Amino acid sequence: MKTSRERILLVESDPEICDLIARQTLQSLGYQVQIARVASAAIREVSRYAPDIIITNLNLPDLSGKDLLVALNSQNIDAPVIVIAQKGMESDLVQAFRLGAADYLLSPMREAEIVSAVERVLKQVRSRRERETLAKQLKQTNDELQQRVRELTTIFAIGKAVTSITNQRELFEKIVEGAVYVTEADCGWLLIREERGKAFILAAQRNLPKTIAARINQPWDDGISSLVALSGETLSIYGEPLSRFKVSQLGQSALVVPVKLKKEVVGLLVVVRKVPQPFSPSNRTLLEAVADYASISLVNVSLFRALEERARSLQIAAEAAQASERMKDEAIKNIQDQVAPPLANAIRTIDTLLVGENSRMNAIQKGVLRSTLEGLQNISVIVESLGSKK
Repeated sequence: MKTSRERILLVESDPEICDLIARQTLQSLGYQVQIARVASAAIREVSRYAPDIIITNLNLPDLSGKDLLVALNSQNIDAPVIVIAQKGMESDLVQAFRLGAADYLLSPMREAEIVSAVERVLKQVRSRRERETLAKQLKQTNDELQQRVRELTTIFAIGKAVTSITNQRELFEKIVEGAVYVTEADCGWLLIREERGKAFILAAQRNLPKTIAARINQPWDDGISSLVALSGETLSIYGEPLSRFKVSQLGQSALVVPVKLKKEVVGLLVVVRKVPQPFSPSNRTLLEAVADYASISLVNVSLFRALEERARSLQIAAEAAQASERMKDEAIKNIQDQVAPPLANAIRTIDTLLVGENSRMNAIQKGVLRSTLEGLQNISVIVESLGSKK
């Protein structure tokens, strides 16, 4: 059964045969039939009419039906051809099949024979078209699947970069490169809010004009991101509405996604297409995923900075402790140098007085000297021990 009104080109010079095939048989069944009286007209009509099948008589006034088959083959026209022949033209039919004919009719013919031949050929046409449609669908599905694989691979690479790259600029460039790729955009950039102030600086870019790319790490207003920063919501805009913004100088379709930390907009990820083709929901989802990685990277950068500050503080404290230790050692050495020699002299002097044979000191005086000597000896031990406790 026909699912649509197939088009048939009839190449026939005999009016009676034309009427039988076209009006009495095929048109009454719902087929669209176009008639060409000669082969040369049929060749011109094929490109205009685009028939599903062609029915041609082998005997035509100008070129033969076989010549028509040759001409169709030379032009790579794949519409199947049913040839009409008279009895006794078996050799011509064989040649016609060698030239690509799909079926035949013998004249005189009946309506049932015409319908049967047309349906046989159209069944092949429909089957071929179904295969072609399925092949196109399969190719489209495979292309979409490959694209999704590439997108996921890119997202994975960005995630890996976020956890492994500590260079902030290199990381931001990787994020923008991935954003442009997964959204099939022509250019893109990342704006990061200044730590002190509300302005946004151009942190990284991809395919921007040199005059703008030269403004890396400088404040830059693209004319549209500030609106997204206020709303905190993703914005997709293209065509005439975009022409009111400065960013329209770079393209005709834009997608802007906020980069948030604790619900606060700290950055903006922007991609632009030169043509007014809107970004799809899939593009939006992928860019929002990239923006999440950008947010994570900012957190990592903050953590790295905090760790660096902590490391510097510990280094300073360690250096201060070492300096204090050196000062203490120097102080102890000074004490030993200044106190030890006179202390030793005092001990030797008192010891000499106590053991002298002509000492005129009484027992009380000697007791006082011995007590003093013991005190000085204790002090000497303490002074000597200071150096051993470093």
